[in-house]
Amino acid sequence: MLITMLKSKLHHARVTESELEYNGSLTIDRDLMDSVRLHPYEKILVANMANGERFETYAIPAPRGSRTICLNGATAHKGAVGDRLIIFAFAQLSEDEVASHKPLVTILDAGNNPVAKAIKP
Repeated sequence: MLITMLKSKLHHARVTESELEYNGSLTIDRDLMDSVRLHPYEKILVANMANGERFETYAIPAPRGSRTICLNGATAHKGAVGDRLIIFAFAQLSEDEVASHKPLVTILDAGNNPVAKAIKP
């Protein structure tokens, strides 16, 4: 049996851009992706703290150090520049793996700079 567990979370990511005329996805600074082992094109769940919207898409890397969080395509309708997002990724683990699994969490400030890195107990 496989159990779906939280793998990665970027907490309080602030939307910096919105590109309606794009094929889709969420563009995320590659440094931020690496901080929680989020892979390019990995499926993500996004929760918008400003309006309660939740949507699934995939991660596209932005240049390192850019602090970019960009809503692309249809996701541009799910938020606005300045909104705070929680970005989640999940993994399927065996029952044996669950006991030792620790998700990676990076908490961001208003400029999308990491202010804390936590491994949830």
